[in-house]
Amino acid sequence: MALARNRRSNRGVDYWPGFVDALSTLLLAIMFLLTVFVIAQFVLTREISGKDEVLNRLNSQIAELTQLLALEKSNSQDANDLIASLQASLATAEEAKSRLQALLDQGSGASEAANAQIGSLTQDLEEERQLSAKAQNQIALLNQQISALRAQLAAVEEALQISEAKDDASQARIADLGRRLNVALAQKVQELNRYRSDFFGRLRQILSDRENIRIVGDRFVFQSEVLFPSGSDELNDAGKTELSKLADALLEIVPEIPDDINWVLRVDGHTDNVPIRSGGQFADNWELSSARADAVVRYLVSEGVPPNRLVAAGFAEYQPIAEGDSPEARAQNRRIEFKLTER
Repeated sequence: MALARNRRSNRGVDYWPGFVDALSTLLLAIMFLLTVFVIAQFVLTREISGKDEVLNRLNSQIAELTQLLALEKSNSQDANDLIASLQASLATAEEAKSRLQALLDQGSGASEAANAQIGSLTQDLEEERQLSAKAQNQIALLNQQISALRAQLAAVEEALQISEAKDDASQARIADLGRRLNVALAQKVQELNRYRSDFFGRLRQILSDRENIRIVGDRFVFQSEVLFPSGSDELNDAGKTELSKLADALLEIVPEIPDDINWVLRVDGHTDNVPIRSGGQFADNWELSSARADAVVRYLVSEGVPPNRLVAAGFAEYQPIAEGDSPEARAQNRRIEFKLTER
């Protein structure tokens, strides 16, 4: 009977070192997988730094993983402590068995006490085995949680890739729309330039006999003296006649301009740099230039020009076309300009 117990004890001694090695290897593998997982999480974090919403969700997942990692480390430390405790208990049991074996050799009177101690030690060993099995269950649970976190990270990465693909497609569509819009705008500008050229050509034919009416760049310029008395915004008869010709030319070309070209005829009032006398009808040249431009617009409307195609602006003396204070320069700067432009 003593030899049978001794064989069982020897088999138990052979089993535990292998069990401890397996458990240590498993823990090292888990730590390696966690290290790989942390490195993958760092790379993934750098790749999705530009996506704020996905990054927030990923940070939350990383925080949970960090907590689980800390828990796993704590459980690993507990397992190591448990293994050390088991090894110490095993060593104690071995010493006790050695002492009992010596007692058995010394006399049969001590065998019953030795058997009792062996039973107690066997019970303690069984309890320690149960604790080891519990630790293994905890490690298995940690492995399941790590697998679940990996699946969640894979889903986040897939969602990020889909989002990036949609973003690339949207950028391509935006670039294509921008290109089409630029082409359309260029076509509209060319059409407007063609109608502007026709409009100015007809005005040249109608008003070619007037020396004080000329074209400056892309503007048709009337000298103020043609339209208004000095210092006034009331159109004279000659000015109304000239504006009626302008309105007829404009009404001829309006039906030819496509509806999708959003054009206006801008009427700009300009004065010379001579200040308005105090106590007069206007406080300064701003008011005089604006009032004259407004009077021209209102007269063109009365001649049938659509009001939504007209705009008035006053510039006073601040955009001269002739420099200097000579009478000739000031006469050139007192003017009404017409510009056909896109709104």
